Amino acid sequence: MPDPGGAGDRIELRGLRFFGCHGALPAEVELPQPFEVDIDLFTSTRAAGLADDLSLTIDYAPVCEAVRAVVEGPPARLLERLAERLAERVLAAASPGAQAVTVAVRKMRPPVPYHLASAGVRVHRKASLNGKGGAVAGQ
Repeated sequence: MPDPGGAGDRIELRGLRFFGCHGALPAEVELPQPFEVDIDLFTSTRAAGLADDLSLTIDYAPVCEAVRAVVEGPPARLLERLAERLAERVLAAASPGAQAVTVAVRKMRPPVPYHLASAGVRVHRKASLNGKGGAVAGQ
């Protein structure tokens, strides 16, 4: 099945966990809570795979740091906003290699009176050039 970003390959980062203060309720922005993030970076891995050369692919350490900075950063009322911030920062960290990103962000303890393992949002954004050679979230 072809991927939605147009690249035939993707780099997957699963289960990044950080604590952040995001949510619509006052208690959610006062007390840090666990969030889990999955990232799919759509890119060609062929050159790196043939040459076994890190400089020919996306180094995921800066991507993980971008996720940490967003989740531990300023509060967002909605998971949708948090997902948008994550997509933008991840595309910038993975520039110029990433053609697109899918971000899934889950609140591991949603404040509902039901047994619910998590509540989450998944967004897919294509990279668009910012005029300086770097990627920013497009559509």
